[in-house]
Amino acid sequence: MEIIRTVAGMKARAAAWKAEGLSIGLVPTMGSLHEGHESLMDAARAASDRVVVSVFVNPIQFGPGEDYEAYPRDLERDARICERHGVDVVFHPEVDDMYAPAHNTFVVMETLTDSLCGASRPGHFRGVCTVVTKLFNIVQPHRAFFGQKDAQQLAIIKRMVADLNMNVTVVGCPIVREADGLAKSSRNAYLSAEERQAALVLSRAIFAGKAAVEAGERDAAALKALMGGIIEAEPLARIDYVEVVDGVTMQPTDAIGAMALVAMAVYIGSTRLIDNFLYEEGE
Repeated sequence: MEIIRTVAGMKARAAAWKAEGLSIGLVPTMGSLHEGHESLMDAARAASDRVVVSVFVNPIQFGPGEDYEAYPRDLERDARICERHGVDVVFHPEVDDMYAPAHNTFVVMETLTDSLCGASRPGHFRGVCTVVTKLFNIVQPHRAFFGQKDAQQLAIIKRMVADLNMNVTVVGCPIVREADGLAKSSRNAYLSAEERQAALVLSRAIFAGKAAVEAGERDAAALKALMGGIIEAEPLARIDYVEVVDGVTMQPTDAIGAMALVAMAVYIGSTRLIDNFLYEEGE
């Protein structure tokens, strides 16, 4: 496995692979890799001749007061994980190489970014769309793999690829959970033992909401009240949002339709965690 630290080096490697007729799978990450990321690597490995994992903590998707400086970084550990999963290249560029001092171009999406994390983290998805576009241009992947835990991000990237006629297939992969139900997240490392136990309230609310929908509940307000009540019973939890949105447009809806995303963001202490489930009629 190779670690490439420059944009020019990554572009050259990708061009050489393409000249050989090899397919490329990309797993974009900010490092601090866990089993969720590993599942994306395995999916990429199964579908691609060559696999690239980008490890880049993207400064422009963090807002004022967010955890950019504190975000966990351990390239040596991440590289060992990547090597175990058959990754060919870890792309780990410097910030100044990705964003030159005069950098002044951003990718901005409307509508899909207005709700959920887009509403509570202004500018976040401008940063996400910009860095993902740059990664697609640098690595030139045939397929890119993203987790369903970041459901709004997945929907936004799929729309961006369609809207801008990008020559890449976006593959969504299922949420990976701990044995006790907590969704895998790099930010779980911030939780104290007491907070880690309290964080289970997210998955309890998700599972209760999913069971209610499967039992026939279609009223969004009733669903949000059910899930919100579970979360509010936990003293260490503070709700950022619990929402029901259309699974394609990400716009709030009053009723569960043919495709709906039920999503939440909850602070456990000072750590913001997200979770969701997607309902598709007929599944």
